[in-house]
Amino acid sequence: MIKLYTFPPSTNSRKVRIALIEKGLEFERINIDLSKKEQKNPEYLKIHPFGQVPALDDEGFIIYDSTIINEYLEDEYPYPPLLPKDSEGRARARLMEDFRDTHFNPHFVEIIHEVRKPEGQKDLKLIEHAKAEITKCFERIEKELEGKEYLAGTFSLADIAYMPNIDLLERFQIPVESKYKNMLAWIERLKTRPSYAASAT
Repeated sequence: MIKLYTFPPSTNSRKVRIALIEKGLEFERINIDLSKKEQKNPEYLKIHPFGQVPALDDEGFIIYDSTIINEYLEDEYPYPPLLPKDSEGRARARLMEDFRDTHFNPHFVEIIHEVRKPEGQKDLKLIEHAKAEITKCFERIEKELEGKEYLAGTFSLADIAYMPNIDLLERFQIPVESKYKNMLAWIERLKTRPSYAASAT
């Protein structure tokens, strides 16, 4: 059975949980508590040499990095497919997932690190800057969704990548303005997928 080393609050861990659920794959969940520094335990470092989550063990084959894990799952377990059939669609999905990994999600991570700090130690300017950078990403997402229900046309790994961040938009009070009609409709579609609720913990 697949083993997933995960930490429930981690957006990248949830990203893989969603893909596994969408694929209908059974998996054993092994929680690595980052707040207790369990990711630095020597035994876990044998699994993930950088001491991060998630990591996946598929019958002895160990892989890490959420994007690479999900690509592996798509290759190894192709049904139901989570990438478009055509090369252009697949490339578009990968571009939007990369945008999430390199531009969108890192600012959420910045906020998470700050809000965990005691009152008086939080860098409020950094939090506001991170929120502003997140809202700048809305323009790209809105444009990409023009005339489509999902980022690559059909539901794909690209959409899955953003799903863990939806809760955080509300939690950190980052409003999606009404002018982003495509994005707001897309968010509601993603929330209705069973994997959205099932992956939350």
